[in-house]
Amino acid sequence: MLRARLTPLFSWIGRGWHTAGNLNVPGNITLILLPSRSPELNPVEKIGQYLRQNWLSNRNFEDYDAIIDAGYDAWNKLFAQPETIKSIGMRDWAHAGQ
Repeated sequence: MLRARLTPLFSWIGRGWHTAGNLNVPGNITLILLPSRSPELNPVEKIGQYLRQNWLSNRNFEDYDAIIDAGYDAWNKLFAQPETIKSIGMRDWAHAGQ
Protein backbone atom coordinates (compact mmCIF):
# COMPACT_ATOMS: atom_id res chain seq x y z
CA MET A 1 0.00 0.00 0.00
CA LEU A 2 1.28 3.47 -0.86
CA ARG A 3 1.82 6.06 1.80
CA ALA A 4 -0.67 8.90 1.56
CA ARG A 5 1.84 11.47 0.29
CA LEU A 6 3.08 9.30 -2.58
CA THR A 7 1.53 9.32 -6.03
CA PRO A 8 2.21 6.45 -8.42
CA LEU A 9 3.43 7.57 -11.82
CA PHE A 10 2.89 5.51 -14.95
CA SER A 11 4.41 6.35 -18.29
CA TRP A 12 3.94 4.79 -21.68
CA ILE A 13 4.79 5.53 -25.27
CA GLY A 14 2.08 7.41 -27.15
CA ARG A 15 1.45 4.84 -29.83
CA GLY A 16 -2.05 4.27 -31.14
CA TRP A 17 -2.42 0.87 -29.47
CA HIS A 18 -1.33 2.27 -26.09
CA THR A 19 -4.36 4.49 -25.67
CA ALA A 20 -7.83 3.91 -24.33
CA GLY A 21 -10.62 6.44 -24.62
CA ASN A 22 -12.56 4.99 -21.71
CA LEU A 23 -9.70 4.49 -19.22
CA ASN A 24 -10.82 5.33 -15.69
CA VAL A 25 -7.73 6.54 -13.83
CA PRO A 26 -7.97 6.87 -10.03
CA GLY A 27 -7.27 10.36 -8.72
CA ASN A 28 -4.10 9.32 -6.91
CA ILE A 29 -2.38 8.06 -10.09
CA THR A 30 -0.55 10.32 -12.53
CA LEU A 31 -0.21 9.27 -16.16
CA ILE A 32 2.52 10.60 -18.42
CA LEU A 33 2.16 9.96 -22.12
CA LEU A 34 5.59 9.83 -23.75
CA PRO A 35 5.85 10.92 -27.37
CA SER A 36 6.22 8.07 -29.82
CA ARG A 37 9.69 7.64 -31.29
CA SER A 38 11.38 9.03 -28.19
CA PRO A 39 13.30 6.15 -26.60
CA GLU A 40 15.54 8.58 -24.72
CA LEU A 41 12.58 9.39 -22.46
CA ASN A 42 11.66 5.78 -21.71
CA PRO A 43 13.47 4.36 -18.64
CA VAL A 44 13.13 0.80 -19.97
CA GLU A 45 15.09 1.79 -23.07
CA LYS A 46 17.85 3.07 -20.79
CA ILE A 47 18.00 -0.30 -19.03
CA GLY A 48 18.53 -2.06 -22.36
CA GLN A 49 21.18 0.45 -23.33
CA TYR A 50 22.98 -0.07 -20.00
CA LEU A 51 22.94 -3.85 -20.46
CA ARG A 52 24.38 -3.53 -23.97
CA GLN A 53 27.06 -1.04 -22.96
CA ASN A 54 28.24 -2.99 -19.95
CA TRP A 55 27.83 -6.67 -20.73
CA LEU A 56 26.42 -7.45 -24.15
CA SER A 57 28.20 -5.37 -26.79
CA ASN A 58 31.35 -6.18 -28.76
CA ARG A 59 31.08 -9.91 -28.17
CA ASN A 60 30.94 -12.96 -30.36
CA PHE A 61 28.51 -15.69 -29.44
CA GLU A 62 28.91 -19.32 -30.42
CA ASP A 63 25.20 -19.94 -30.93
CA TYR A 64 21.71 -18.81 -30.01
CA ASP A 65 21.89 -20.42 -26.56
CA ALA A 66 25.03 -18.41 -25.80
CA ILE A 67 23.17 -15.21 -26.67
CA ILE A 68 20.30 -16.16 -24.36
CA ASP A 69 22.71 -17.13 -21.57
CA ALA A 70 24.56 -13.81 -21.92
CA GLY A 71 21.25 -11.96 -21.69
CA TYR A 72 20.29 -13.83 -18.53
CA ASP A 73 23.72 -13.24 -17.01
CA ALA A 74 23.61 -9.52 -17.80
CA TRP A 75 20.10 -9.19 -16.40
CA ASN A 76 21.05 -11.02 -13.19
CA LYS A 77 24.11 -8.82 -12.73
CA LEU A 78 22.00 -5.71 -13.08
CA PHE A 79 19.20 -7.10 -10.91
CA ALA A 80 21.76 -7.54 -8.11
CA GLN A 81 22.38 -3.76 -8.25
CA PRO A 82 19.08 -2.06 -7.31
CA GLU A 83 20.74 1.34 -6.84
CA THR A 84 22.09 1.16 -10.38
CA ILE A 85 18.63 0.35 -11.70
CA LYS A 86 17.22 3.28 -9.76
CA SER A 87 19.84 5.67 -11.10
CA ILE A 88 19.32 4.51 -14.70
CA GLY A 89 15.57 4.94 -14.51
CA MET A 90 15.40 8.25 -12.68
CA ARG A 91 14.73 11.43 -14.60
CA ASP A 92 14.85 14.94 -13.16
CA TRP A 93 11.30 15.58 -14.31
CA ALA A 94 10.07 12.35 -12.69
CA HIS A 95 11.38 12.81 -9.15
CA ALA A 96 11.11 16.52 -8.46
CA GLY A 97 10.97 17.20 -4.75
CA GLN A 98 12.70 14.01 -3.62
